[in-house]
Amino acid sequence: MEPFLMTLAYFVIAIFVVLIGLVVFEFITTKYKDWEEIGSGNQAVALSISGKIIGICIILSFAIYNSLTIWDTIIWGAYGVVLQMVAYLLFELFTRSFSVGSKLKENNMAVGIVSMGVSIGLAFVIGASIT
Repeated sequence: MEPFLMTLAYFVIAIFVVLIGLVVFEFITTKYKDWEEIGSGNQAVALSISGKIIGICIILSFAIYNSLTIWDTIIWGAYGVVLQMVAYLLFELFTRSFSVGSKLKENNMAVGIVSMGVSIGLAFVIGASIT
């Protein structure tokens, strides 16, 4: 029975960490409101948010694989989310010729795809560093 309970516990933790991560990302993206844009059909924002969700889940999976306790998973998962946020801010900083947030609000699919790629790619790097 214990494996079933642990799976449920990790599932609940993952949902909680993803939700917290999305709330914090909502505060970081000041040029638009994520869910309003998605609700109005903005595919670039949807791609960007999908990358963040997948990225957080990748980091959490590495944390689960390599942690001895649930608390370790929570700590490493939270740390990974913080690093994902830093990556997003660096992505915005390094694209000097345009604002990532503005381009996402304009439904620029190219920026949405790259944003998704940055989130997923760096999630693997962050996750691997947890091991």
